[in-house]
Amino acid sequence: MSEPLPWPKLVSMPYSTDPNDYQHVPIKVAAMAKDFPAGHMTGEHAHERAQLVYAVSGVMRVTTRDGTWVVPTHRAVWVPPGEPHAIRMSGAVAMRTLYIARDATTALPARCGVIEVAPLLRELILAATDHPPNQPDPTGRAALIAALVLVELKSVPVVPLHAPLPRDPRLLAICQALIDDPARDEVLEVWAHSVGASARTLARLFRTETGMSFGAWRQQVRLIEALARLAEGQSVTLVAQDLGYDSPSAFTAMFRRTLGETPSRYFGRAP
Repeated sequence: MSEPLPWPKLVSMPYSTDPNDYQHVPIKVAAMAKDFPAGHMTGEHAHERAQLVYAVSGVMRVTTRDGTWVVPTHRAVWVPPGEPHAIRMSGAVAMRTLYIARDATTALPARCGVIEVAPLLRELILAATDHPPNQPDPTGRAALIAALVLVELKSVPVVPLHAPLPRDPRLLAICQALIDDPARDEVLEVWAHSVGASARTLARLFRTETGMSFGAWRQQVRLIEALARLAEGQSVTLVAQDLGYDSPSAFTAMFRRTLGETPSRYFGRAP
Protein backbone atom coordinates (compact mmCIF):
# COMPACT_ATOMS: atom_id res chain seq x y z
CA MET A 1 0.00 0.00 0.00
CA SER A 2 1.48 3.31 -1.08
CA GLU A 3 1.98 6.07 1.45
CA PRO A 4 -0.11 9.29 1.15
CA LEU A 5 1.49 12.20 -0.60
CA PRO A 6 2.89 14.82 1.79
CA TRP A 7 1.31 18.28 2.02
CA PRO A 8 3.23 20.91 0.05
CA LYS A 9 5.67 22.73 2.30
CA LEU A 10 4.70 26.33 3.13
CA VAL A 11 7.35 28.99 2.86
CA SER A 12 7.85 30.87 6.12
CA MET A 13 7.85 34.62 5.56
CA PRO A 14 7.73 37.57 7.97
CA TYR A 15 4.31 39.14 8.48
CA SER A 16 4.27 42.78 7.40
CA THR A 17 2.33 45.59 9.07
CA ASP A 18 3.22 48.05 6.30
CA PRO A 19 0.14 48.73 4.11
CA ASN A 20 2.38 49.38 1.11
CA ASP A 21 3.35 45.71 1.08
CA TYR A 22 -0.27 44.76 0.31
CA GLN A 23 -0.97 46.96 -2.71
CA HIS A 24 0.78 45.01 -5.48
CA VAL A 25 0.44 41.38 -4.45
CA PRO A 26 -0.85 38.66 -6.82
CA ILE A 27 -3.96 37.79 -4.79
CA LYS A 28 -7.29 39.62 -4.94
CA VAL A 29 -7.75 39.91 -1.16
CA ALA A 30 -4.76 40.50 1.11
CA ALA A 31 -5.20 40.70 4.88
CA MET A 32 -3.18 42.65 7.47
CA ALA A 33 -3.41 42.52 11.26
CA LYS A 34 -2.21 45.54 13.21
CA ASP A 35 -2.93 46.91 16.68
CA PHE A 36 -2.88 50.60 17.65
CA PRO A 37 -2.71 52.44 20.99
CA ALA A 38 -5.48 54.76 22.15
CA GLY A 39 -5.43 58.13 20.46
CA HIS A 40 -3.28 57.06 17.50
CA MET A 41 -3.93 59.02 14.29
CA THR A 42 -2.82 57.89 10.86
CA GLY A 43 -2.95 61.22 9.02
CA GLU A 44 -4.62 61.49 5.63
CA HIS A 45 -3.51 58.86 3.13
CA ALA A 46 -4.85 56.71 0.29
CA HIS A 47 -4.23 53.22 -1.07
CA GLU A 48 -4.33 51.80 -4.55
CA ARG A 49 -6.53 48.97 -3.32
CA ALA A 50 -9.91 49.22 -1.60
CA GLN A 51 -9.99 48.56 2.13
CA LEU A 52 -12.32 46.81 4.50
CA VAL A 53 -11.16 48.05 7.92
CA TYR A 54 -12.53 45.88 10.73
CA ALA A 55 -12.43 46.64 14.46
CA VAL A 56 -11.95 43.46 16.46
CA SER A 57 -11.90 45.71 19.51
CA GLY A 58 -12.01 49.46 20.05
CA VAL A 59 -13.60 52.21 17.98
CA MET A 60 -12.17 54.03 14.96
CA ARG A 61 -13.17 57.34 13.42
CA VAL A 62 -12.58 57.43 9.69
CA THR A 63 -12.61 60.86 8.05
CA THR A 64 -12.69 61.56 4.33
CA ARG A 65 -13.28 64.78 2.44
CA ASP A 66 -16.98 63.88 2.37
CA GLY A 67 -17.51 63.34 6.08
CA THR A 68 -16.82 61.23 9.14
CA TRP A 69 -17.68 57.60 9.87
CA VAL A 70 -17.46 55.94 13.26
CA VAL A 71 -16.55 52.24 13.33
CA PRO A 72 -17.41 50.50 16.63
CA THR A 73 -16.25 47.05 17.67
CA HIS A 74 -17.47 44.24 15.39
CA ARG A 75 -18.24 46.68 12.57
CA ALA A 76 -16.13 47.64 9.57
CA VAL A 77 -15.74 50.57 7.21
CA TRP A 78 -15.52 50.18 3.46
CA VAL A 79 -13.04 52.56 1.79
CA PRO A 80 -12.98 52.53 -2.04
CA PRO A 81 -9.64 52.45 -3.86
CA GLY A 82 -7.83 55.77 -4.04
CA GLU A 83 -10.06 57.46 -1.43
CA PRO A 84 -8.06 59.85 0.81
CA HIS A 85 -8.88 59.14 4.45
CA ALA A 86 -7.55 59.44 8.00
CA ILE A 87 -8.21 57.17 10.98
CA ARG A 88 -8.25 58.09 14.67
CA MET A 89 -8.36 55.42 17.37
CA SER A 90 -10.72 55.80 20.33
CA GLY A 91 -9.28 53.47 22.90
CA ALA A 92 -6.83 50.75 21.93
CA VAL A 93 -7.84 49.23 18.59
CA ALA A 94 -7.20 45.76 17.21
CA MET A 95 -7.54 46.41 13.47
CA ARG A 96 -7.83 43.79 10.75
CA THR A 97 -7.73 45.16 7.21
CA LEU A 98 -8.54 43.52 3.91
CA TYR A 99 -6.90 45.14 0.89
CA ILE A 100 -8.98 44.29 -2.16
CA ALA A 101 -7.71 44.60 -5.73
CA ARG A 102 -9.34 47.38 -7.72
CA ASP A 103 -10.57 45.04 -10.47
CA ALA A 104 -12.41 42.96 -7.84
CA THR A 105 -14.49 45.91 -6.56
CA THR A 106 -16.67 46.65 -9.60
CA ALA A 107 -19.78 45.22 -7.89
CA LEU A 108 -18.94 46.83 -4.52
CA PRO A 109 -19.87 50.34 -3.27
CA ALA A 110 -18.19 53.37 -4.81
CA ARG A 111 -18.43 55.36 -1.55
CA CYS A 112 -17.40 54.85 2.05
CA GLY A 113 -19.79 53.24 4.50
CA VAL A 114 -19.93 51.39 7.82
CA ILE A 115 -21.22 47.82 7.65
CA GLU A 116 -22.34 45.20 10.11
CA VAL A 117 -19.91 42.29 10.22
CA ALA A 118 -21.90 39.07 10.46
CA PRO A 119 -20.34 35.96 12.04
CA LEU A 120 -19.35 34.42 8.70
CA LEU A 121 -17.67 37.57 7.42
CA ARG A 122 -15.90 38.03 10.75
CA GLU A 123 -14.42 34.53 10.58
CA LEU A 124 -13.39 35.07 6.95
CA ILE A 125 -11.56 38.28 7.87
CA LEU A 126 -9.73 36.56 10.70
CA ALA A 127 -8.95 33.50 8.57
CA ALA A 128 -7.57 35.68 5.79
CA THR A 129 -4.92 37.03 8.16
CA ASP A 130 -3.49 33.49 8.36
CA HIS A 131 -2.18 33.89 4.82
CA PRO A 132 0.65 36.39 4.25
CA PRO A 133 0.06 37.91 0.81
CA ASN A 134 3.32 36.71 -0.79
CA GLN A 135 3.15 33.18 0.60
CA PRO A 136 2.23 30.30 -1.73
CA ASP A 137 -1.29 28.94 -1.42
CA PRO A 138 -0.83 25.27 -2.31
CA THR A 139 -4.14 24.14 -0.80
CA GLY A 140 -6.18 26.94 -2.41
CA ARG A 141 -7.58 27.94 1.00
CA ALA A 142 -6.64 31.61 0.69
CA ALA A 143 -8.24 31.87 -2.75
CA LEU A 144 -11.47 30.31 -1.49
CA ILE A 145 -11.56 32.68 1.50
CA ALA A 146 -11.03 35.66 -0.83
CA ALA A 147 -13.80 34.55 -3.18
CA LEU A 148 -16.28 34.12 -0.33
CA VAL A 149 -15.31 37.52 1.17
CA LEU A 150 -16.21 39.19 -2.13
CA VAL A 151 -19.56 37.38 -2.23
CA GLU A 152 -20.40 38.37 1.35
CA LEU A 153 -19.53 42.03 0.77
CA LYS A 154 -22.18 42.33 -1.92
CA SER A 155 -25.01 41.91 0.59
CA VAL A 156 -23.84 43.34 3.92
CA PRO A 157 -26.16 45.81 5.71
CA VAL A 158 -24.98 49.41 5.99
CA VAL A 159 -25.06 51.06 9.45
CA PRO A 160 -26.15 54.74 9.73
CA LEU A 161 -22.95 56.00 11.38
CA HIS A 162 -21.98 58.79 9.01
CA ALA A 163 -21.94 62.59 9.32
CA PRO A 164 -21.58 63.94 5.76
CA LEU A 165 -19.77 67.24 5.31
CA PRO A 166 -21.27 69.96 3.08
CA ARG A 167 -19.35 72.01 0.51
CA ASP A 168 -20.95 75.39 1.20
CA PRO A 169 -18.45 77.36 3.35
CA ARG A 170 -21.21 78.71 5.63
CA LEU A 171 -22.53 75.24 6.39
CA LEU A 172 -19.01 73.90 6.72
CA ALA A 173 -18.23 76.49 9.39
CA ILE A 174 -21.31 75.45 11.38
CA CYS A 175 -20.53 71.77 10.99
CA GLN A 176 -16.93 72.17 12.09
CA ALA A 177 -18.02 74.09 15.19
CA LEU A 178 -20.43 71.28 16.11
CA ILE A 179 -17.84 68.59 15.47
CA ASP A 180 -15.48 70.44 17.82
CA ASP A 181 -18.23 70.77 20.45
CA PRO A 182 -21.23 68.48 19.80
CA ALA A 183 -23.02 69.71 22.95
CA ARG A 184 -23.69 73.14 21.44
CA ASP A 185 -27.44 73.61 21.20
CA GLU A 186 -27.92 76.91 19.34
CA VAL A 187 -30.93 76.87 17.03
CA LEU A 188 -30.41 77.37 13.31
CA GLU A 189 -31.51 81.01 13.51
CA VAL A 190 -28.56 81.77 15.80
CA TRP A 191 -26.14 80.01 13.49
CA ALA A 192 -27.63 81.84 10.52
CA HIS A 193 -26.85 85.19 12.10
CA SER A 194 -23.24 84.16 12.79
CA VAL A 195 -22.54 83.10 9.17
CA GLY A 196 -24.52 85.81 7.41
CA ALA A 197 -27.35 83.79 5.92
CA SER A 198 -31.03 83.23 6.62
CA ALA A 199 -32.16 80.22 8.61
CA ARG A 200 -34.41 79.22 5.72
CA THR A 201 -31.47 79.22 3.31
CA LEU A 202 -29.33 77.17 5.68
CA ALA A 203 -32.11 74.64 6.27
CA ARG A 204 -32.54 74.16 2.53
CA LEU A 205 -28.79 73.84 1.97
CA PHE A 206 -28.45 71.30 4.79
CA ARG A 207 -30.94 68.98 3.12
CA THR A 208 -29.48 69.54 -0.34
CA GLU A 209 -25.84 69.01 0.60
CA THR A 210 -26.05 66.40 3.36
CA GLY A 211 -29.39 64.72 2.75
CA MET A 212 -30.31 65.48 6.36
CA SER A 213 -32.02 68.21 8.34
CA PHE A 214 -29.89 70.38 10.60
CA GLY A 215 -31.29 68.65 13.71
CA ALA A 216 -30.69 65.16 12.31
CA TRP A 217 -27.14 66.05 11.32
CA ARG A 218 -26.35 67.41 14.79
CA GLN A 219 -27.79 64.27 16.39
CA GLN A 220 -25.59 62.15 14.13
CA VAL A 221 -22.49 64.06 15.23
CA ARG A 222 -23.46 63.54 18.86
CA LEU A 223 -23.96 59.83 18.25
CA ILE A 224 -20.52 59.52 16.65
CA GLU A 225 -18.93 61.33 19.59
CA ALA A 226 -20.89 59.19 22.05
CA LEU A 227 -19.75 55.94 20.45
CA ALA A 228 -16.13 57.00 20.67
CA ARG A 229 -16.46 58.00 24.33
CA LEU A 230 -18.37 54.88 25.32
CA ALA A 231 -15.68 52.78 23.66
CA GLU A 232 -13.11 54.52 25.86
CA GLY A 233 -15.02 53.39 28.94
CA GLN A 234 -16.92 56.57 29.82
CA SER A 235 -20.27 56.04 31.52
CA VAL A 236 -23.61 56.64 29.81
CA THR A 237 -24.39 59.28 32.45
CA LEU A 238 -21.22 61.26 31.74
CA VAL A 239 -21.59 60.98 27.96
CA ALA A 240 -25.22 62.10 28.07
CA GLN A 241 -24.33 65.08 30.26
CA ASP A 242 -21.36 66.16 28.14
CA LEU A 243 -23.32 65.94 24.89
CA GLY A 244 -26.21 68.08 26.05
CA TYR A 245 -28.93 65.49 26.77
CA ASP A 246 -31.40 66.21 29.54
CA SER A 247 -30.88 62.81 31.14
CA PRO A 248 -29.18 59.44 30.57
CA SER A 249 -32.58 57.96 29.68
CA ALA A 250 -33.07 60.57 26.93
CA PHE A 251 -29.67 59.70 25.51
CA THR A 252 -30.36 55.97 25.73
CA ALA A 253 -33.70 56.44 23.94
CA MET A 254 -31.94 58.26 21.07
CA PHE A 255 -29.28 55.55 20.93
CA ARG A 256 -31.89 52.79 20.77
CA ARG A 257 -33.93 54.58 18.08
CA THR A 258 -30.87 54.96 15.88
CA LEU A 259 -29.01 51.68 16.42
CA GLY A 260 -31.75 49.38 17.68
CA GLU A 261 -30.11 48.58 21.03
CA THR A 262 -29.15 50.21 24.30
CA PRO A 263 -25.49 51.24 24.67
CA SER A 264 -24.73 48.34 27.02
CA ARG A 265 -26.12 45.74 24.62
CA TYR A 266 -24.53 47.40 21.61
CA PHE A 267 -21.03 47.26 23.08
CA GLY A 268 -21.58 43.92 24.77
CA ARG A 269 -22.73 42.12 21.63
CA ALA A 270 -20.28 40.02 19.69
CA PRO A 271 -21.10 38.14 16.48
